[in-house]
Amino acid sequence: MDGAVIVKVVIMALILVLVIVTICTCNKFMVLKTRAENQASQIDIQLARRADLIPNLVEIVKGYAKHEKETLMTVVELRNRMTLADTRNERFEANEALNRASRKVFAVAEQYPELKANTNFLQLQTELSETEDRVSKARQFYNDAATKYNIELQMFPKLILAKIFHLSKLSLLEFGKMENPGIHF
Repeated sequence: MDGAVIVKVVIMALILVLVIVTICTCNKFMVLKTRAENQASQIDIQLARRADLIPNLVEIVKGYAKHEKETLMTVVELRNRMTLADTRNERFEANEALNRASRKVFAVAEQYPELKANTNFLQLQTELSETEDRVSKARQFYNDAATKYNIELQMFPKLILAKIFHLSKLSLLEFGKMENPGIHF
């Protein structure tokens, strides 16, 4: 073989290796980002479940605490704001406000022993508590997936491809302060 042919073969092999590495790296980024998006969707599912439980809670409390109408109306408004939110960020913000308002409902319930003894109220309270635990776990799973994605974005030589393809880090969600996770659909 002549020297020029060997050089061409080596150059072609290097180009082929670079193309394969680029494709594999981009695919890994997409897998990691998709996992993070899926985990963010799991948070949405749990928030929707929680929102579905709120009207039942309000109805039960209404029957016992008639003069607590303002607190209950606030909970209903925030629940509606959360379910009608256009963006994930708006939904997370409404959820945080709903968390605070829900605590007030449970504080009101403390003043009514017969309400605290109501089996439907106790069941809803348990379901809401379990849902909050699921939201917290979903947040953690999202943070884990986002962290893996962010680490890959920062590793050399992958960071070069990340910059070329304008891939940006995903923000993490903090407990009690849900922020926009940086996922845009």
